[in-house]
Amino acid sequence: MNKILYIFLLLVTLSSCSEYQKALKAEDTATKFKLGEELYNAGKYDKANKLFAQIVPSYRGKPQAEKLMYLYSQSFYKMKDYYIAGYQFERFASSYPKSEKVEEASFLSAKSNYMLSPAYTKDQKETKQAIEKLQEFINLFPDSEYVVEANKLVKELDYKLELKSFSIAKQYDHISDFEASIKSFDNFIFEFPGSILREDALFYKLDASYKLAVNSVERKKEFRLNNAKTSADMFKKSYPGSKYIEDVNDMASKIEEELKNYGNKDNI
Repeated sequence: MNKILYIFLLLVTLSSCSEYQKALKAEDTATKFKLGEELYNAGKYDKANKLFAQIVPSYRGKPQAEKLMYLYSQSFYKMKDYYIAGYQFERFASSYPKSEKVEEASFLSAKSNYMLSPAYTKDQKETKQAIEKLQEFINLFPDSEYVVEANKLVKELDYKLELKSFSIAKQYDHISDFEASIKSFDNFIFEFPGSILREDALFYKLDASYKLAVNSVERKKEFRLNNAKTSADMFKKSYPGSKYIEDVNDMASKIEEELKNYGNKDNI
């Protein structure tokens, strides 16, 4: 880099830092607001946020308060502090219901909750809350330009809940707690009837039912074999061309064979 250009950029940076430090210590709220907005527009959201935080109480009830609170909320969002951003945007929408920014603020409040949703392997409290907030936005602003994105986010979150429920059921199967696995897959199928994982859920429910039946004590075996047969019949009717169909047919044949043995015993 040219030495003169380097010195120039260094001086500009030092001057900017000095101006910022002076503004932080200054009494004049207008100076803080002006520099805060400049820093925000320059993408220096953390510095802008600190200046905004100092003057928010002073601007309550004033005409400039709406713009300040919008920028203040946005600065948290840009800094990826989604907990506070969600709260501040919600507060903005409540305080300025007639603002031209109310629709955007309401959406970003809901989207902040979406950003807090954890991986499906973790507790899904935040995910459920995000779905609720996004649905509230969709109901409140059905014609909004943000509705398409909001619906997309809800779909993603719904799938995360599906994965959570499905993984719990599979985990029971993995540890050979077949009764818990069957119950969990039943719950999954009931709660998410349109899930793309329904085929897998029906197969693993059958698999758990089959394993439970063939490993049962004699007094429970016939009853459980009949339950497994019902699961096999349901699967074959629902997904005759499934990738699992060979395994399903194999289990169904073995179940029929076992049940025939019970029929032969009854005839003796």
